[in-house]
Amino acid sequence: MSHSHDHYDGAEPIDHSHDHDGHDHNHDDDITPALQNLLYEQIDFSAVTCLNEATPRSAAKILQKTWAQRLEPDPELASDADEQLLLHVPFAGQVRLHSILIRTSASDSAPMNLKIFINRDDLDFSTANDLAPTQVLSIAQSNTVQEYPVKRALFNSTRSLTLFFEDNWSQGEEDVTRVSYLGFKGEFMKLNKEPVAFLYEAAANPRDHASIIGTKSGVGSHIGGAGGRGGF
Repeated sequence: MSHSHDHYDGAEPIDHSHDHDGHDHNHDDDITPALQNLLYEQIDFSAVTCLNEATPRSAAKILQKTWAQRLEPDPELASDADEQLLLHVPFAGQVRLHSILIRTSASDSAPMNLKIFINRDDLDFSTANDLAPTQVLSIAQSNTVQEYPVKRALFNSTRSLTLFFEDNWSQGEEDVTRVSYLGFKGEFMKLNKEPVAFLYEAAANPRDHASIIGTKSGVGSHIGGAGGRGGF
């Protein structure tokens, strides 16, 4: 089965391998640049889902690997009935996605084409096949972590990502697609609900609040002050 790569936009993946021709190298120097803008703590791991994963929750487990664990073979995400995987990754707020970090393998089980959908929690394999993705990436066969930059203008308001691993490098001969590490880089914008709570309390009637022990007034008066509509 042939595969067209007309979608490839020329962005070369960044190789996070450390082959230094036998020279001694302190890997502590590699950690800080690699961890900049890593969206690890912002992933809602409990809400991660994956269709056609051979082992339940294996997709969530590879996302939970830290950068220090990126080269560990297990846990691993492997497909079940065929080579396709559909992974939904929600964030705890809104992010501006910069790139996707993936470690696969040098074998034919490495994914080949990755379709990315933004802010869709309703996709199955049928709709993922039919709908136009936000972006498509061509994934390399590699035992090292590869970083794939995305078109940032398309991912400025990302609340979730759905990753459709459409095929692998076996040209239809290998039913199992394998991914051992997956991460994201970008900027996190925490959803700040404090202004909403403040407006709600500011509009409340102080008489609706029980008085705080040791004070003469209720909670509402501390927000509205003497100039509030219920001031004392």
